[in-house]
Amino acid sequence: MSYGDPNNPYGQPPQQPPAAPGYGYPQQPPPGVPPQQGYGYPQQPAYPGYPGGNMMQQTMPGLLVTARVFLFLISAVQILGAISCLYGAAVTNDVSDSADDLGFTSTSDFGDAATGVFVIFALISAALAALSITLGVKFSRGGQGVRITTVIYGALGGVIGLIYLFVGMDTGFASAIIFPLIWVVFAVIITMAPVVPSGTAWFNRPRY
Repeated sequence: MSYGDPNNPYGQPPQQPPAAPGYGYPQQPPPGVPPQQGYGYPQQPAYPGYPGGNMMQQTMPGLLVTARVFLFLISAVQILGAISCLYGAAVTNDVSDSADDLGFTSTSDFGDAATGVFVIFALISAALAALSITLGVKFSRGGQGVRITTVIYGALGGVIGLIYLFVGMDTGFASAIIFPLIWVVFAVIITMAPVVPSGTAWFNRPRY
């Protein structure tokens, strides 16, 4: 009889298939395949920024969005102020030149001084407009530096607005009260937005 015959009592016993692992025991994966976590075990959270990580989209808090819009509106006012000051400098310069041609030396000197003052205010307004735009743009990616600068900038703007508000209340004109009051409201929101917990968490969020 041949040893390969299954009916041969003297042949080798047939090969038994490998026993399947019992229920509840971890199965070994095939070679080259990473092991999978078993059912019922806690899954490790994926960290954002790494391959396969769960990237969660973060949204800017509503109060910061409002402060950002106010910064852009303030920058527009500051740009208009710079243009107005440059126009005033041009007018006073023409008056100074005309007075100099007519021999009015004192008027010419006054016009030159006024021209210099208008130019200085124009440069200050342009610089503040650039700062307002920069802070508003940096809200999306900025860190603690942007947060602290915004708080200081808003606080100083609020102080200036209060001064103009008190002056306007002394004059009694409604137009002299409304604009400083709006300015104070804008400044308060810009100051408080990075300080509240949602704003602090936004500027402290991890960046990868």
